[in-house]
Amino acid sequence: MANKRQADSKRKPGRKPKAEKGSAGRRFFHFIWLPPVRRLILAVIIAGLLFWHWSTISAWADSVWDDAVGLFGWGLLLMLLAFLTLVWIVWGRRVLSVIYHWNQWLGGAVFVLVLWGILAFFGLGGSFGRGIIGNADVGGAFGLVGMAILGFVLVAPGLCWRYTARFFAWLGERIKARPAPEGGIYVEPSNAERPMLTPPIVPQQPPIVQPPPTREPEVVTSVLTPTPAQQDLQQVAQEVWKKYGQSPALVTVDGWRLPPIEILDNVPEAEFGQADNMQRARVIEEALASYGVAAKVVQINAGPTVTQFGVEPGWDRKMKEVKERDKDGNIKVRLEEVSKTRVKVERITSLGNDLALALAASSIRFEAPVPGKSVVGIEVPNSIFGLVGLRGVIETSAFQKIETKSKLGLALGKGAGGEAVAGDLSRMPHLLIAGATGSGKTVCLNSIICCLLLHTTPNDVRFIMIDPKRVELTTFNSIPHLAVPVIVDTQKALGTLRWLNKEMDKRYQTLATVGARNIEGYNKNKEGDEKLPYLVLVVDELADLMMAGFDEVEHVLCRLAQLARATGIHLIVATQRPSVDVVTGLIKANFPTRISFAVTSQVDSRTILDMGGAEKLLGRGDMLYMPTEAAKPKRLQGCFVSDAERERLVYFWGSQQREEAIPLRVEEITAAGADRGIFPEDPLLEAARQLAQEHSHISTSYLQRRLHIGYPRAARLMEQLEEEGYRREGEA
Repeated sequence: MANKRQADSKRKPGRKPKAEKGSAGRRFFHFIWLPPVRRLILAVIIAGLLFWHWSTISAWADSVWDDAVGLFGWGLLLMLLAFLTLVWIVWGRRVLSVIYHWNQWLGGAVFVLVLWGILAFFGLGGSFGRGIIGNADVGGAFGLVGMAILGFVLVAPGLCWRYTARFFAWLGERIKARPAPEGGIYVEPSNAERPMLTPPIVPQQPPIVQPPPTREPEVVTSVLTPTPAQQDLQQVAQEVWKKYGQSPALVTVDGWRLPPIEILDNVPEAEFGQADNMQRARVIEEALASYGVAAKVVQINAGPTVTQFGVEPGWDRKMKEVKERDKDGNIKVRLEEVSKTRVKVERITSLGNDLALALAASSIRFEAPVPGKSVVGIEVPNSIFGLVGLRGVIETSAFQKIETKSKLGLALGKGAGGEAVAGDLSRMPHLLIAGATGSGKTVCLNSIICCLLLHTTPNDVRFIMIDPKRVELTTFNSIPHLAVPVIVDTQKALGTLRWLNKEMDKRYQTLATVGARNIEGYNKNKEGDEKLPYLVLVVDELADLMMAGFDEVEHVLCRLAQLARATGIHLIVATQRPSVDVVTGLIKANFPTRISFAVTSQVDSRTILDMGGAEKLLGRGDMLYMPTEAAKPKRLQGCFVSDAERERLVYFWGSQQREEAIPLRVEEITAAGADRGIFPEDPLLEAARQLAQEHSHISTSYLQRRLHIGYPRAARLMEQLEEEGYRREGEA
């Protein structure tokens, strides 16, 4: 080192040191390897090759262009347009929008093919265009017209459906307006009395119109025999019968005419824009990301009341910094993934209030996870609430499948995704309904009753209705399905419940006599009045009955719920106070199928559903449906039945009142005879009567000794003997 310093000191000032050997070559190669220089050299090489082989390339390009023009013609412009559209979709990340609007994109593709075929008619479509039209004649033109119609149907299916329905309605009106010759199937009636030979379009306004007082009532056939209690409604019932009941297409079962589905209004469904839902999905993703939760909306299910957004939880990734030195000696830092774990569901559900704030919603509800799917459902209320008509649910395949298997199919409503939900009362087998005042309980009861009235005759189903409110169920008083007029007195209701227990025991004896296992087996080979009808008990307010007789009502309802299924007796009980003193643990255990409308507190929700959630419902038919086989309740928008629809249905059945209807003697049993009404007669009662006749005075202990029975049974026998007039030992 010392020698080197001396040599440096001996150098003359201003003289540069000699470069080390090989340093200039390294600098040259480093200069060439710079990115701009590399790209320039590559561009020069490509340009040279193109100039060198330009004649060959131009000849090949001309050949390919001629082949492409011969094959596709001016359709190459359409292909370029399709390619640019695909690039726009991928670059703008609009793949999800294409999936949701698949029918419109498919219709656009059909229109492109139609345009290509039109070009082929003028010789500009190439071989591909000629393949679309086949031959350039009338057949090809008709084919293009059919493709254009198909594309229009795919682009605007709702508009096409409405215009098609209007066309067939106009065609039906023209057919009905055509007069038939004398002796034909029908004679031209007036507008007010014209029978429906084709399914009519039900108007929005109720078609029940009171006739003017000057008009004389029409003569009705022998089928129409209104009872004296319906004299004030006779004219209205006749109008309803003439409009809906005289169609030859009606189904007749056991001499009864079933009402047509046209008697119900066709409620239009509310349409929701996809753009609004996509915007709310982005708001959900951004709100979750702002709180450090990685998630993505993968499903959007729009329902009548709420829209369910399916959120797929993301991953929590742990990263570490790794420092590396590149070939130039510079230190670079890169992130390396150490581990990743799925985001916990609790982190999403704990942000309920924050998401409601971001979405400007009153409240949101989580379904975590959605059954059968690996997503978390976030249910957000819609800005516009849609009505779910009873007719719309009945016409779905979900209800029709149940209707083919059971006579007690119930149309319940539509789910959060717009799917129809139906149930089978014979499999429930009993239904408990709860909810605050004005939440939709009574409308739900009316829709259930109307659904049963649409598909069953009085030979199939009989109703026992208890309405302490006196105003909700009394409108059904004129239907022939009632076993007894609607009960509004609480004491009469208790007596009817005792009779129902006794009727259940009698039915078990009847089934045992013929060796039938249940009511389905008993009615298998019977028709008309020979069949044993189902008995459906409808209680509109359970709290009033519980206040009148708590222990007795609980005992009777639980016994019916436990044993009455095989005999065809089913219970539908509703209450507006789902507290533990009304809906007791014993009652709740025997009613596995439950419906909860909006309640005031989470305590009431836990009482009826064993979990919270009902306190966040929106009211007006928004409900949670807990079927027997489900572990979680399902959110539905219940069916709505207007007063006009209900009155039409009641008048339709009231017009078919006849004297030979199935008699069903419902006797009120007093509290004194309740035990005998509930329990069957003791087999040893006759032996006890003989002992009482042989001895002038007997006692309970004497019956114990002689009949070799216990004290409780002997005491019951002694009470029955006293009621029959026998005296106890020691009495005068």
